[in-house]
Amino acid sequence: MHRVKAPRWGFVLLGLVLAGLIAWIILAGHKPKEQKKAAPVSVSTARATVQDIPLSIGALGSALPWQGVTVRAQANGKLLQVGFHEGSFVKAGDLLAEIDPAPYRAVLLQAQGALKRDQAVLEEARLDLKRYQTLAAQDSLPRQQLDQQAALVKQDEGLVMIDQGTVAAAEVNLRYCRITSPVTGRVGVRLVDPGNIVSTADTTGIVIVNQISPIAVTFTVPQGDFQRLSDVSNGFSRPLLTTALSQETGEPLGTGELSIADNRVDPSTGTVALKARFPNEGRKLWPGQFVNVRLTLQTLAHATVIPAAAVNQGPRGPFAYVIGPDNKAVMRPLVVAANQDSLVAVASGLKPGETVVTDGQLSLKPGATVNVHGAGGKGSGKAAGKKPAA
Repeated sequence: MHRVKAPRWGFVLLGLVLAGLIAWIILAGHKPKEQKKAAPVSVSTARATVQDIPLSIGALGSALPWQGVTVRAQANGKLLQVGFHEGSFVKAGDLLAEIDPAPYRAVLLQAQGALKRDQAVLEEARLDLKRYQTLAAQDSLPRQQLDQQAALVKQDEGLVMIDQGTVAAAEVNLRYCRITSPVTGRVGVRLVDPGNIVSTADTTGIVIVNQISPIAVTFTVPQGDFQRLSDVSNGFSRPLLTTALSQETGEPLGTGELSIADNRVDPSTGTVALKARFPNEGRKLWPGQFVNVRLTLQTLAHATVIPAAAVNQGPRGPFAYVIGPDNKAVMRPLVVAANQDSLVAVASGLKPGETVVTDGQLSLKPGATVNVHGAGGKGSGKAAGKKPAA
């Protein structure tokens, strides 16, 4: 008898069932995940405003006295007194020092005596000349004697003129004993004490008087900027507004006018020296002080202004990300009119009141949703349609 075998297709069916079961288990454990939405990008913003923006150039300058005088002795002698307190303010004509005048008074007295003596001799010679002229008219005197008397009169006149010059010189020297301030300003430290012998050969002087109201600020600009300054000031015939700023704090120290330019370009540096006059009524500027100078060329009136941090450079030029009412970023091409410090004047591409991104642009793409977390640059710090972040 032959044994009957089970059909092979039963095992095949069982294998297919098991394979399907395994595939179902695997697929059931790997359900497709839902696609997550992109998180909002945190940015800082500012609003475009309308304002007047001054266009200026900067330079390093130093304050100098408008007039600085080193007071020196013009006569030799003993310094009797000084008529000022160190560091005080004096007016033009105030007494600063006095040199012993006694020797000069004596010299003046001698000169005045010699003058009177020679004037008397001259007067006598003139009277004799009149008598000789009368006698000569009567043919009672030789012509030669008359001519000699006339020459004697001229000689005596010359002696009198010499005496007058000697008296004038003695009076000048006597006036030099009293030293007065030539300008209104502030005196510095006394360089010579009373009791010392001063001389016209001394180079240190007695004291220095500096005029600080007004005061001068000098600085240099490159020759390229100098041409711009010359153009906007009509050859420096129109003063340009100049501001002096503290180098330490940036605080304004005063405003003045630039109207003085040097008459040459320094060939070693390619710069031109300029000088501005500051009233300095508050005396915030001091001779020798280094300051930052801001020179205003012109003012753009009613310009649309945004912080410089909001302007980005792309392949097609400058652009900014503008935040719309839906809190999405839109890339907006800009035409920049001018840059000044941390501000940019926009000629076109932006309207006043629109909100631009000042920080976080690197994480932005056109159409991205933003989350404003603070103000960046100059502006209100508000995104359109949103309250400022707490």
